[in-house]
Amino acid sequence: MNSIKKRVIMHIDFDYFYAQCEELRNTSIKDKPVVVCVYSARGNDAGAVSTANYNARRYGVKSGMPIRFAKQRLKYTNAIFLPVDHAYYDEISNKAMEIIRSFADKFEYVGDDEAYIDVSNTTNGDFDKARELALIIKNEIRRVLHLSISIGVAPNKLIAKIASGYQKPDGLTIVKPSEVNNFIADMNVDAIVGIGKKTRERLIEMNIRTIKELAKLDVYTLMNEFGRKNGIYLYNSSRGIDEEEVKEEQTVTQFSKIITLKEDKNDINYMINDLNYLTNELHKIIVNNGYSFRNVGVIVVLNDLNIRSKSKSLKRISNSNEDLYNIAKTLLEDIMSDKPIVRRLGVKVSELVSSKGQDTLLKFIR
Repeated sequence: MNSIKKRVIMHIDFDYFYAQCEELRNTSIKDKPVVVCVYSARGNDAGAVSTANYNARRYGVKSGMPIRFAKQRLKYTNAIFLPVDHAYYDEISNKAMEIIRSFADKFEYVGDDEAYIDVSNTTNGDFDKARELALIIKNEIRRVLHLSISIGVAPNKLIAKIASGYQKPDGLTIVKPSEVNNFIADMNVDAIVGIGKKTRERLIEMNIRTIKELAKLDVYTLMNEFGRKNGIYLYNSSRGIDEEEVKEEQTVTQFSKIITLKEDKNDINYMINDLNYLTNELHKIIVNNGYSFRNVGVIVVLNDLNIRSKSKSLKRISNSNEDLYNIAKTLLEDIMSDKPIVRRLGVKVSELVSSKGQDTLLKFIR
């Protein structure tokens, strides 16, 4: 336990990243509500909100909301609606991650807009030194990239993740080992990373709404209700316990699988079996390599060799074959709405997150 208490972990989270990148590209929109959207092929109002800046959030606009609802809420404002530009965001993210990595003893990439770093050696386990280091990182990101980030500093990844979202935007929250239990006690149970809708609803049925109420349950009760792994995860998390290490991983940007159709076709029904094959094979690759994904894409090569593609970002990470197939099928339906003649069909996943050692957490994401 002593070695765990000496750990100093930071979770670094970029504030409204996609929208902030757009403000960086066009400073004239910074004081307006900015909404970055994933558009479908069905018209300007079809699709969903990917990210909104805080000016838009004040009107109740949030990620996952249908674009038409967002436009209704921002009807009487000078709001800006923009399509996602992953290539641009990736470029900025890569520069930011290089800066963050330079301060880390160990660095773990989570996604375009977040990372964990272990700075236990750099700070010698001193949380006052960690505060100084966090301010240096924030200032360096702002100086070089003109972006704001929020940082949570804690003895472990679980608490650091909660802390990074505590004072957004541009926040810095330090949670020392002796402060962990008081920090999380009055929070709702879904502040714990990985608790999804079904688990939350079951806990409410058990009259458990806050983390301190959850912490009163013994491990056997939790295992009986949620299974051994999930029960232990809940038991430990409610006490602020998380021994998972910050993991250095070789960077993998995406996995993909593509095939040539037996015949050039413009009939989606003809392609369903091929799509099912592709997603099954791709899912095996994902699981065998220990990853989950946040983004699913479909690409088709037409008989005139033109390329069409669609992608969708999930609200939460997933390693579900069902999610992969259902999203890919919806994307393919969008692409095939005007019945182009297709020669090749492919599926890819990106925004990958290593799920090695995170089996318990992933089971909670429902």
